[in-house]
Amino acid sequence: MIRLRYFASLRERLGVDEESLALPPGVADVATLRSALRERGGAWAEALAETRPVLCAVNQAMARPGDAVADGDEVAFFPPVTGG
Repeated sequence: MIRLRYFASLRERLGVDEESLALPPGVADVATLRSALRERGGAWAEALAETRPVLCAVNQAMARPGDAVADGDEVAFFPPVTGG
């Protein structure tokens, strides 16, 4: 199982702030996890579309699309933050 967390506008669009999920077969990195979540369709496909800027952290460390995910990980998705 992995723990998924969603922040800011992603949380609002998806209507969930966190969930536990059995790691889907064939999912071994951030990019394939995001793709698997998009396959849920609807708001998931839109919010996590490849064209949308979405950042990810694995176990509270910034992650890139090719970074590994494994059972027991916490994976967070969030939009880029701007400050001023």
